[in-house]
Amino acid sequence: MDPPNEFPDDFSSFPPIPFALFVPPENPIPNPNSIAGPIPNTVANPSSAHLLSFSVPKKRRRGRPHRVATSFQLPPIPNGALIGNGNGLASSSSLISAHSSRHNVGNPSSSARMVPDISDEIIVINKDSTAEALIALSAGFPADSLTEEEIDFGVIRVIGGIEQVNYILIRNHIIARWRENVSNWVTKEMFVDSIPKHCHSLLDSTYKYLVSHGYINFGVAPAIKEKIPAEPSKPHVIVIGAGLAGLAAARQMMRFGFKVTVLEGRKRAGGRVYTKKMEGGNRVSAAADLGGSVLTGTLGNPLGIVARQLGDMLHKVRDKCPLYSLDGKPVDPDMDMKVEAAFNRLLDKASTLRQLMGGVSVDVSLGAALETFWDAVNAEETNLFNWHLANLEYANAGLISKLSLAFWDQDDPYDMGGDHCFLPGGNGRLVQALAENVPILYERVVNTIRYGSDGVQVIAGNQVFKGDMALCTVPLGVLKSGSIKFNPELPQRKLDGIKRLGFGLLNKVAMLFPHVFWGTDLETFGHLSDDPSRRGEFFLFYSYATVAGGPLLIALVAGEAAHKFETMPPTDAVTRVIQILKGIYEPQGITVPEPIQTICTRWGSDPFSLGSYSNVAVGASGDDYDILAESVGDGRLFFAGEATNRRYPATMHGAFLSGLREAANMAHYANARALRIKINRNPSKNAHSCASVLADLFREPDLEFGSFSVIFGRRNADPKSTAVLRVTFNEPRKKSHDSSNPDQPHSNKLLFQQLQSHFNQQQQLHVYTLLSRQQALDLREVRGGDEMRLNYLCENLGVKLVGRKGLGPTADSVIALIKAERGNRKPASTSLALKSGTSKLKAGNLKKKFVRRAKIMRTGNGSAPSANSNLVNGKVSDETTTSQAPSNTLGPGQNDSDMLKND
Repeated sequence: MDPPNEFPDDFSSFPPIPFALFVPPENPIPNPNSIAGPIPNTVANPSSAHLLSFSVPKKRRRGRPHRVATSFQLPPIPNGALIGNGNGLASSSSLISAHSSRHNVGNPSSSARMVPDISDEIIVINKDSTAEALIALSAGFPADSLTEEEIDFGVIRVIGGIEQVNYILIRNHIIARWRENVSNWVTKEMFVDSIPKHCHSLLDSTYKYLVSHGYINFGVAPAIKEKIPAEPSKPHVIVIGAGLAGLAAARQMMRFGFKVTVLEGRKRAGGRVYTKKMEGGNRVSAAADLGGSVLTGTLGNPLGIVARQLGDMLHKVRDKCPLYSLDGKPVDPDMDMKVEAAFNRLLDKASTLRQLMGGVSVDVSLGAALETFWDAVNAEETNLFNWHLANLEYANAGLISKLSLAFWDQDDPYDMGGDHCFLPGGNGRLVQALAENVPILYERVVNTIRYGSDGVQVIAGNQVFKGDMALCTVPLGVLKSGSIKFNPELPQRKLDGIKRLGFGLLNKVAMLFPHVFWGTDLETFGHLSDDPSRRGEFFLFYSYATVAGGPLLIALVAGEAAHKFETMPPTDAVTRVIQILKGIYEPQGITVPEPIQTICTRWGSDPFSLGSYSNVAVGASGDDYDILAESVGDGRLFFAGEATNRRYPATMHGAFLSGLREAANMAHYANARALRIKINRNPSKNAHSCASVLADLFREPDLEFGSFSVIFGRRNADPKSTAVLRVTFNEPRKKSHDSSNPDQPHSNKLLFQQLQSHFNQQQQLHVYTLLSRQQALDLREVRGGDEMRLNYLCENLGVKLVGRKGLGPTADSVIALIKAERGNRKPASTSLALKSGTSKLKAGNLKKKFVRRAKIMRTGNGSAPSANSNLVNGKVSDETTTSQAPSNTLGPGQNDSDMLKND
């Protein structure tokens, strides 16, 4: 048995390499010269010789291990520490000089005055920063930039500076330290001695972020379970669904101190992950994974970490996968390789086509492109081609005629990397461990979810469960069916996303035999069909004999055949499979025995799933995964599951990670509400505090135009959400093309001049008002300068400008929410404000760009502009950085009624 390359020791085999990684665009368009789908463009210095690479399995290779390894390539340079300049790593010698130098960050108007900062030196933790960065990369973190999640949490004060470099070094070090022994609880104190004192506040924010968002200290190890408090101290959370997403979220929320109730419609936990014990006479038995079965990529896979906590070694799925023709004879290897290479070239052509088509490709199917290009020479080549199409349909749980040509493989750049593995004894062992001591109520079929400002009500049958928040983890198929009613109805944006995304089907026939007759030297083999409509019928077999505890063989049914299989009598299905097996093995002189027990799955008919896993259908895009992940009801109702995970959809680990993600989101909203309640109860006591908070928040406004600046909640994309507007008077007048014409009609120039005159000393006057986010955006677009904007504000919108104390408790609540959302991020003298009417976040598209590479833009003298300057020519460049994650299947399951026993 080959142990998987899963744990940190495996990174020691990598030579020192830099991290100038591939940077995929948001909706990656494939390189037409690549066989690997949407591989991002190469980075700086593409001519570097002797590129190192490590293979990354792609979605197209899901069923059959790939022969031609696709890879990420990293140009080798000397080892050193990460620097946040986009060029990867600095050498050790440059690190020494950088450590002793100062980072000039000053006010351009202060004669290049040096501004000391406690975090303006690159720290040295150890000499293994490259290996640690690789481990962090496997957890989804880019090498030299921050994720959108990190930026929103406020892990650092200044984006793009030396502090960011130090944060990344500390973050990677903590993750690597935990991975050394995932059964331990990593404490902050473990790092105090290795991290310089001037970075201890940075250590605090880093540690808090990693723990709260589930990047370390998660799982089922005893040391982690001990951290769950005996009695909850925080509000009640209701989780709908006890699949991997629901279980991951429930355990995290319990550890955070929340009261948790999980409602599950089935009689068991696990959802689409279901391990069924099959047994017969002569003490023959096996654990059959009828749902999700393969851990797709083990580098950083959180389920691999949970398995490690359980003391289990994963079994690598070996690469050997022979194919057999319709008559049972082995496919000629040369013919096999020829057609496979041709198939890959077709995918290349399809990639080129979607580049040429541009946006039109969104409305074109992948199947239309592939079948247009294919030109077979003979019947055997056609059958081989159809086998590869079936494999593609298995990978996506969808017909290629319904997959989006533009975005069917949008998650490929995030493939997690590493081997594809089985867990001995089945994935039900993971489910059992995750469900331990979690309060799950089974056979509670939820039919209505009500949510509002005062909490949630979840109705299951004639029972009503009340809570502060709810997390809905039901499969996309259930959301599509409308079997759960939401009150109020979900926003149209979310309803449209649910409709656009595809939700496909994969079925299985599991067979327990008296003995292994197919050999134990392989885990997979395939069978061809001469009927395109049946190309996915029993096209691939998985052998679990080495991991299931008995002679177990599973046949897959994908594509159109998977839908027909739903109505096929189980006896007919088993008879057909046995005929195929006899056609393969009896010519070799091997007798195929009758199976002792068989099980046929019916995931499409299962009312709790109504399908297998998600895909990007024609008309959809990766954005729809983000839309499904958005919370509604001002932080009352949340969503998790594989179909809410843009990077890792259709995978078990994608579902698990989404649960950890939403646990962090729910905790955030609960903390924000607690802070608002505290402020509302003590308005006078907190007036000064709120004024101070408000001043700090306006150091980094979300919008700024003329004398107007706006702050709003970044996690709520609703245009109707409340924003705080500040108008500043008696600032130095700026020479701008935006100035108004004094003779313009309807100008509020008189009011403006009176206010300016009244406060004509050196002090500034700040006046405020509350308005909607959309109104703030509309105000920004008003032409004619500040006077016309003031006129629009007062006359068109009918709002009144008041002092800080006149805003009232409603504004206090909004301010508290924004402050809590921005976390522990402190105002900085070099903060990047987006001026001239540029919004930091686009309305309705909060998560569209997951990773932002943000750098300080220099002025002519090399200094960053001050936050006090009215003219900051700073830009934030939005990019995505490659991390690896598999697009592999979150497999189907079964109905017990479809079980056949042959004693």
